[in-house]
Amino acid sequence: MRNRRIILSTLPLAALALIVSGCSVAAASSTATPTAVVSTAASAEETPTAQTAAETVSTTGGDLSAVTLASANADITVVRDDEWSEADAEDITLSGSSASSGASGVSVTGSTVTISAAGVYRLTGTLDGSVVVAAPEDAQVVLILDGATITASSGPAISVTSADDVVLHLAGGTSSSVTDAADTADADANAAIYSTADLTISGDGSLTVSGIGNDGIATTDDLAIIGGTVSVTAVDDGLRGKDAVLIEDGAVTVDAGGDGLTSDQADDATKGVVQIEGGFVDITAGDDAIAASSDVLITGGTVTGEAGGGASAAVAQDASPRGIVADVAIALDGGTVTLSAADDGVHSNGTIGIGGATVTVAAGDDGVHADARVAITSGALTVSQSNEALESAAISISGGTVDLTSDDDGVNASGGSSSSSSSSSGTGTSSGTGGGMSNTGETLEISGGTVTVTAEGDGLDSNGTIAITGGEIVVYGPTGSGNGALDSNGGITISGGTLLALGSAGMAETPEADSPQAWVAASLSGSAGDVVTVTDASGTVIATTTAAKQYATVVASSGAVTSGTYTFTSSSGSSVTAETGTAFAGGMGGGPRH
Repeated sequence: MRNRRIILSTLPLAALALIVSGCSVAAASSTATPTAVVSTAASAEETPTAQTAAETVSTTGGDLSAVTLASANADITVVRDDEWSEADAEDITLSGSSASSGASGVSVTGSTVTISAAGVYRLTGTLDGSVVVAAPEDAQVVLILDGATITASSGPAISVTSADDVVLHLAGGTSSSVTDAADTADADANAAIYSTADLTISGDGSLTVSGIGNDGIATTDDLAIIGGTVSVTAVDDGLRGKDAVLIEDGAVTVDAGGDGLTSDQADDATKGVVQIEGGFVDITAGDDAIAASSDVLITGGTVTGEAGGGASAAVAQDASPRGIVADVAIALDGGTVTLSAADDGVHSNGTIGIGGATVTVAAGDDGVHADARVAITSGALTVSQSNEALESAAISISGGTVDLTSDDDGVNASGGSSSSSSSSSGTGTSSGTGGGMSNTGETLEISGGTVTVTAEGDGLDSNGTIAITGGEIVVYGPTGSGNGALDSNGGITISGGTLLALGSAGMAETPEADSPQAWVAASLSGSAGDVVTVTDASGTVIATTTAAKQYATVVASSGAVTSGTYTFTSSSGSSVTAETGTAFAGGMGGGPRH
């Protein structure tokens, strides 16, 4: 059995200990982001080294891709259509409170239809009762739902008590429905469709599932949906595959009082996985939209999730409805993911990798949060509403398009402990290093991509260090004096890429004076809508942007900046000059980091 993986960037022991101890409808549309043009220069990403933590062991190195993470997980059982033949189907005719069939493996007792042998069975008609699969442990049973309506008077409508693999095949051009009873004598078999075997749903027809007692569809093994139109309403969880939930294709709609999609196998670290590879998935959940005790891996499809009423909803103090949540890892490597959550949009107790998906998040708390590490290598991430937009102990951005909006910090490299949660800014010296606050080892590294941050707290923030080696970065920082566009405890270095940061003056910080790439900073005040321009001594424009909000300081760096004097102008009429490598006068640290 594989040990549970927590993939960590290299951190000092203090920060590592903190992490180990720690160890829904469409999101609101993003407002238009002001454009910025900065002279470009880029360099390659420096990949953090993976470590182990406590009883958890990393087997995937620094790679947070879905392919690598899935290779450490157990295979998910799927029965393909070519593994059985519809020509072999034997008929079961449902008729009110009874049913009839000529199949030797079928018996009818009152309103209960029992299937006790492997085979293919076609169900038609209406049954006020239940269908039970009680076949040998090595049996494959296929139920073709061909316009079947099953309403249970007690317990599940369809219950699998024994078999190896079971298929619910939705006949093309037909609509079927199942409804369980409001109460059940079996506390375990608590779903409209309940299975103790691996369950595959396939076909081109439609299925409506009403879980009025508890869950919609639940299995103690794997649940795979590879086709069909499946609509689930449930008092508690919508789709629950204890070992795994896999969606390859089809259209799945879930309206659940609890979790939308969940896999909660905690006894085997190779299981407890939710994997979406295609199809259309639309989730409205009272609790988490997608939850896994191990990994959530999305490589394709269109996924929309609302959790807890959405980003603007009020929640109980002990509630935390999240869009996607996993105990170990989340990989968003393809498809389109849109989330609106009352708590965090995307949350992992371990790591998060975004490597090709288009992700849009509106969140009542953090947009994207991982206890250990977030790595963005490609794709697009838009956080349109959040308290803090992107938070983790180690954050690396090496590609893609990142657009973050937050009420507090935009990007926050923080271990989350109160002892290391103090914010600091430049001291007013040439170094620009945080004043009086300890470097606790967190890292924020940007080596590529396009990053835009609009934050009312700190724009780019680290309890440790900030290293910029590439990418195009624009920060529209705070208007209040208690935060800064740039903020670190361990210093900011820049050796490539472009940076343009506008913010307030009270906590303004600059990069280190000895950073390999030159930078220049000036106190220039103005309002939202101003066009801010930085020019060199010959009048060449080095950087320009339209301010998203009020500002009092500007920091600029790119490969085009060299030693000398630069002029900062605003379309509102202000103009100042500044020398490269000179920090803001009077800058000082202090105040809490959230």
